[in-house]
Amino acid sequence: MAEKTPQAEPDQLPGAPHPRERDVLFGHAEAERAFLDAYGSGRMHHAWLIGGPEGIGKATLAYRVAKFVLERGGRPPEQASSLDVPEGSRAARQVAALSHPGLFVLRRVPATEKKAASTTIPVDEVRRGLQLFASTAADAGYRVCIVDDAEDLIPASANALLKMVEEPPPRSLFLIVSHAPQRVLPTIRSRCRKLLLRPLADDALARVIRSLPDPIGTAPDDALATAIGAADGSARRAVALLDPERARTLQAVEGLLAALPGVDWRKVVALADRLARRGAEQDLEIVLETVERWAAGVISARAGEGARRLAPLVEVCEKSARAAADADTYNLDRRPLVLTLFGDLAEAVRATR
Repeated sequence: MAEKTPQAEPDQLPGAPHPRERDVLFGHAEAERAFLDAYGSGRMHHAWLIGGPEGIGKATLAYRVAKFVLERGGRPPEQASSLDVPEGSRAARQVAALSHPGLFVLRRVPATEKKAASTTIPVDEVRRGLQLFASTAADAGYRVCIVDDAEDLIPASANALLKMVEEPPPRSLFLIVSHAPQRVLPTIRSRCRKLLLRPLADDALARVIRSLPDPIGTAPDDALATAIGAADGSARRAVALLDPERARTLQAVEGLLAALPGVDWRKVVALADRLARRGAEQDLEIVLETVERWAAGVISARAGEGARRLAPLVEVCEKSARAAADADTYNLDRRPLVLTLFGDLAEAVRATR
């Protein structure tokens, strides 16, 4: 019997290693240095909010930080030139296997044979994880909690996390990954040191892709250049666009946007049917990201006209994001979402003329 292909975890890009398994981070030397300086000073803040667009390396940085501090155990802080840990380090292996006793990761629960992956981080999971901070680390080292990502916390989960972030035990470290830091619970945000990661430059993005296993890492140069050009500095988006089917989806959406306020409903229906298929969740993400990118470009180019005049475009993007979240949470048909999106976009463009 053929072996089953391992299913990607909820916080993992299909076909790529999980961030906790990565040994390198490209394009964020400044962010690494900020953490190293804080650690070496002996006055490291206990909670860090690592923000920035999706797919640029935030989780990879969080896991690198966790490996770094856990590998050092209870040794006094010292200056270091990088977050690298010795090859084959026990702490690194344990973090990669999620078996280190000083680490707990708050994330969506992966799927099992009997149950689908969760779409949020439940409060019971937060309470279970925070038990780690009720005891002293065996080696007098750090206890680390990674939240990946904050947008998946429901209100009860965020409030449970807040209690520990407000009054942390000594040598506690919270690394909170967020794609939209401004939406994080204000009381959590105010207790964190902010570390904002910027979208990756094209050369760093190319190095990320080339470091991945086949077939992603050996993509033809022309396909890679096209994907990077449409990725907005996100490795996740670039990898997705290396898939020919997703690249065609991108081209279809760009064509529909270019024709607004006119709408070719035959093409919109074809796109809706494509996005309604099982396993097309990431295709829908590409569509919504492309629409947001297009709307941001229109708003930037016409900024002098005032926010009120351009507000309809912002409202459409926000409405479609909420509808997509509901479709994901309640497993709804994605066809109505796509049809409504392009109808609303056409109306918004007419309203802004």
